[in-house]
Amino acid sequence: MSAIEVRVVGPEEESALVGFLESRPDTTMFLRSNLRGAGLEDDGSFGQGTYVAAWRDGVVVAAAAHYWHGDVIFECPVALAAVVRHAVASSGREVLGLIGPRSQVDEARVVLGLQTTPARTDSREDLLALDLARLRVPAALTAGRARCRPASPAEVEAPLTDWRLDYEVENLGGHASGARRKRGREFLVRQREARGLWVLEHDEGLVSMGAFNATLPDCVQIGGVYTPPGYRSRGFARCVVAGSLLDARARGVVRSILFTEEDNAPAQACYRALGYERVGDYGLVLYDKDA
Repeated sequence: MSAIEVRVVGPEEESALVGFLESRPDTTMFLRSNLRGAGLEDDGSFGQGTYVAAWRDGVVVAAAAHYWHGDVIFECPVALAAVVRHAVASSGREVLGLIGPRSQVDEARVVLGLQTTPARTDSREDLLALDLARLRVPAALTAGRARCRPASPAEVEAPLTDWRLDYEVENLGGHASGARRKRGREFLVRQREARGLWVLEHDEGLVSMGAFNATLPDCVQIGGVYTPPGYRSRGFARCVVAGSLLDARARGVVRSILFTEEDNAPAQACYRALGYERVGDYGLVLYDKDA
């Protein structure tokens, strides 16, 4: 078997990288979406990262990117140690997160010497997928008792920025801070501008929000679904996700991906009721930098 070569991906090699990522579509939504939106350039701007690939006989067989916000995201069925180390060394950034298939996350943590570093999130997730032709739409949406629509700029300011902060603290650990709230607002603004931020209206007003955290022409990845405590266990999260997917389907999207904690029974029930099925596992390890 030929030796593996590991190097930063150059502009002329982007198509080869894309080909590898597309061969593993369910685990590479972040990588593919960021690459499509920001390209290979890396000056630290939103969406950018340093991409490193492992090559064998001229074909990409593993890839990782160290992104502007510090997360290292990867799909490395082989050569993980070499690829992840090279990505971190080439970017020069601090590692603030590890995201990918769970077994690879565990390996990367050891490779980078972070296995004893306290993490604010260390999550084992189920990776779920849905063919949108098989989406099961909740009756509350079809009957008009709940209405899902894109969020407005005013709603980003209130209440969604506060909801986003609550979502992050509840689901990603750490503590609330002014800096974290500001970053959350900026993230919501970008999601809304990309038509990836949704609200659910009910007789009581806004009761839930949903979002896409990675978007491609044929697939969207759900993330940032949040229902305030007083509105939970009433099917609102299921409705906001379904409503966003109906709009995506009307625009030609045919598939959706998401990941949720293995032991989060309410979220598992919500997504499986819509038709999502488990296709693998995923993992997130996030380190402290809340302020």
